[in-house]
Amino acid sequence: MDLFVIFLLSLAGIVGGAINALAGGATLITFPVMLAAGMPPVVANASNAVAIAPGHLIAVFADREKFPVVDWQIAASLIVCIAGGSVGALLLLALPDGHFVMPVPALIGFATALFAFAPHISAWSEKRRGSAVPSKRTEVMALAGAAVYGGFFGAGLGIILSAVLSLVEPGDVRKVKVLKNLLATAVSLAAIVIFISCGIVLWQQTLAMMLGAMLGGYAGGYLVRVLPAEVVRWFVIVAGTVLTIVYARHYWF
Repeated sequence: MDLFVIFLLSLAGIVGGAINALAGGATLITFPVMLAAGMPPVVANASNAVAIAPGHLIAVFADREKFPVVDWQIAASLIVCIAGGSVGALLLLALPDGHFVMPVPALIGFATALFAFAPHISAWSEKRRGSAVPSKRTEVMALAGAAVYGGFFGAGLGIILSAVLSLVEPGDVRKVKVLKNLLATAVSLAAIVIFISCGIVLWQQTLAMMLGAMLGGYAGGYLVRVLPAEVVRWFVIVAGTVLTIVYARHYWF
């Protein structure tokens, strides 16, 4: 791996880490850079998941006051997320690169749309909160679906989990965020354990991006004081839209 690729991956990690600290959505930047660095799509996806995993872990403990007591409901949700994340990761590994590249533009586009409409999704789930509570079966199916998606690709997982949890959690937004981070961590860890054990993670590239992401996350803590999150949010939306078009032309036409 040459120095330019190391620089490119580290820079993407820094930008992605800062974006996560400010507004979320790092995968929309980091995953395409993994592809641009010449990594096969499945390997790029797996390596990207490992590179950004520390951000999920750190976010879990960002609001310790609202860290939930691990009762049977939380334990059951964690089991569903671990199982779903594992299924998603195994599904990814079962697909040849030639098959995985076809949905890549759609996955990036879907994640960009989720990110763009996140405020509307939050507003909708706020309106639904306190109305008819979904059945346990519906809740488990929604959570399992989100976890499978997270293990397979992951971008936008936090938005999906937030929407699901907002429908079933009675009114505490901070608690929803902590639960979302906890469950996203479970999904990510389940997936990356499989990716690592199957030996498809390229460690030089992954560590370069991981170190950059940690540095970017730290810098983002300072940037959040001076840089409006809405500016970063629109940067991610525009970047995601452009990348969707670029990869659609590359893989579909």
